[in-house]
Amino acid sequence: MKSREALIRLKRFQVEEKRRQTAQIQSMISEFERMEKELNDQVLAEQERSGIHDAGHFAYPTFAKAATQRRDNLAASEHALKEQLAAAKAACEEAEAELAKVEAIAERDQANDKHSSHQRTVPAHG
Repeated sequence: MKSREALIRLKRFQVEEKRRQTAQIQSMISEFERMEKELNDQVLAEQERSGIHDAGHFAYPTFAKAATQRRDNLAASEHALKEQLAAAKAACEEAEAELAKVEAIAERDQANDKHSSHQRTVPAHG
């Protein structure tokens, strides 16, 4: 029985770890989205300040070009994180299913143990 309890503790730990990983990725995605919005706002403000909105124009602000590149890099990183998030969610669901299975087996075994110990304590009539 002790090994089953240890297995349940391990599975619970694994589920919590997967949940932490998922939350961390979600937090990073939110932070990247916030940073992208700030960069986009900065690009728009610089375009308004300069009066030039065409990135191909020879006098397009260097700051706007650099901020646009950083924003695009963040968007690419965010896309990769969203793929990681999908994989992390799937791994979390799998770990939760494994935990539920182990807990169900433990409950069944515990019920069987109670039932068989009850049969041993009741004297046979004969």
